[in-house]
Amino acid sequence: MIDVKDLTENPDKYRASQRARGADEALVDSIIAADVRRRASLTEYEMLRAQQNVFGKKVAAAKGEEKQAILAEVRDLAQKVKAAQASAEEAQGEMDQLMRVVPNLIVEGIPAGGEDDYAVVKTVGTPRDFAAEGFEPRDHLEIGELLGAIDMERGAKVSGSRFYFLRGVGARLELALLQMAMDQAVQNGFIPMITPTLVRPETMQGTGFDVAHDAEIYRLAEDDLYLTGTSEVALAGYHADEILDLAGGPIRYAGWSSCYRREAGSHGKDTRGIIRVHQFNKVEMFIYCPPEEAEAEHARLLAWEEEMLAKVELPYRVIDTAAGDLGMSAARKFDCEAWVPTQGRYRELTSTSNCTGFQARRLNIRERVLDAEGASRGTRAVATLNGTLATTRWIVAILEHHQNADGSVNVPAALRPYLGGLEVLPVL
Repeated sequence: MIDVKDLTENPDKYRASQRARGADEALVDSIIAADVRRRASLTEYEMLRAQQNVFGKKVAAAKGEEKQAILAEVRDLAQKVKAAQASAEEAQGEMDQLMRVVPNLIVEGIPAGGEDDYAVVKTVGTPRDFAAEGFEPRDHLEIGELLGAIDMERGAKVSGSRFYFLRGVGARLELALLQMAMDQAVQNGFIPMITPTLVRPETMQGTGFDVAHDAEIYRLAEDDLYLTGTSEVALAGYHADEILDLAGGPIRYAGWSSCYRREAGSHGKDTRGIIRVHQFNKVEMFIYCPPEEAEAEHARLLAWEEEMLAKVELPYRVIDTAAGDLGMSAARKFDCEAWVPTQGRYRELTSTSNCTGFQARRLNIRERVLDAEGASRGTRAVATLNGTLATTRWIVAILEHHQNADGSVNVPAALRPYLGGLEVLPVL
């Protein structure tokens, strides 16, 4: 959640953030008004409690009729205290509810607007000219079937639409890709993690997902657990209600997990192949750091993602996502989009988000603040960031970009050691 103290002191920047997102600016004023009511209720409650303590001493010293009169006042005061407490709790509940729905404050300067209002940061590499090479490129599913690598038909038979089997070189290719990603993460100081894919509602909500209204999330109603769409959720919840020691630098985790999305709003979109599916695998980077280091860590995450894209030799572009296309938790997000030849456009393969202190406040993850002499000055929320190093969707771009006229696929040099030295994925 956002920093309510900062919001009440600097409401204009939060109004501007809401405006850039296309969200309700009036929510800022509602939070300020709710905070005023909350503070007033707490003040009244504390004042009445102080009176109650004074009356307690009077009762002890009084006798006879005077004591009975004071006791009557005490009973009346107790009712007022009870009412003030209820009012304070109601105001706090209203405040909590409002704070749960306001999205993160965006980083100043990012593009305003919606899905199509992104800014292109850079373009790297050149898409292949298949016409010049003398053949029409096949799409990833046709290639996958020629290689015996992807089986959508049996995936649908077993589990329904948008499920699939990766088999043979398809399974090996995904494992190679994810292992290369994990090795890169470990080489850069990340702690490898195999994470739970079922989490409690407070963990899902704490990360910034709306469990009540998000149609993309799978829920196991009988157990009140949720299937995660990214290991970011479990890694964010890993240190919930803890005070972290970041004196030695940021804490970096790399989570390997299966991920699940209902794809509820994608009827008719990407129904062919494995671009938009219900289950996939992913290696996700997750970082805890001091707030003032978040921007630099975000740049590092993007650089690591680009390093992976260079290893698989794909042309891509980086976009700065517009405010209205950000999730609730992100203050800024960069997407890396690879060129998909048969679609003639760039498609997202990976993204990285700076969530500043938003998730940490919701999950109560803090660090100690020390002064120049090393004395403790309380605690503050840390910053959290995430970024994807590899996922199943990468196979789409790898198969299409590196295909040959006969349907075989050249293996990028960096991936070959992870495939036993295999240089070409052969047609069966």
